[in-house]
Amino acid sequence: MLEGELKYITRAKKGNKDSFGVLYDYYSPKIYRFIYLKTANHSETEDLTHEVFLSAWQNLPRYQHRGFPFSSWLYQIAKNSVIDFYRTSKKNLQIESVDEELVKVNFPYSEILDASMELEKLKKLIASLKPDYQDVLIMRFVDDLTNEEMSAALNKSQGAIRLIQHRALKELKTLHEKEINYGKPTLEA
Repeated sequence: MLEGELKYITRAKKGNKDSFGVLYDYYSPKIYRFIYLKTANHSETEDLTHEVFLSAWQNLPRYQHRGFPFSSWLYQIAKNSVIDFYRTSKKNLQIESVDEELVKVNFPYSEILDASMELEKLKKLIASLKPDYQDVLIMRFVDDLTNEEMSAALNKSQGAIRLIQHRALKELKTLHEKEINYGKPTLEA
């Protein structure tokens, strides 16, 4: 969370573009990364990120602080923008083309994900998960959001977020194990 965030929000709501600029500068890389992981296209990601912040600026007078970081509201706008983008474009996500440097992740769940798992395999596995699972994993492990922040961004209870995260990690582990075991010779008697 940005230090002095409420002060910047209050000023921005009164039309102070510099205060909104501070919010933009702080949150745009995170929102960009979230959208990029969903679209895997720099041009589309730039357009959608711009739309998110334009929408935030236009709707800022109606924004109400409810104890969550401003980013929760921005992620909600970003998630809806990506959904709208895919509804209108009908394009498929090509997560295989995601730049590895942009999505380097440090997973603390070593028992779930083998440390030697290659990033390409991980991206393919995540792409095969349900959209809710993808959102939670990206927000938690790439953007390092708390359950409270994800709850606000995804309009779900914190209990639901924990459950989605648990199920997503369990499914990712299962898919990873299948990937590891696929193609290995079996011992026959």
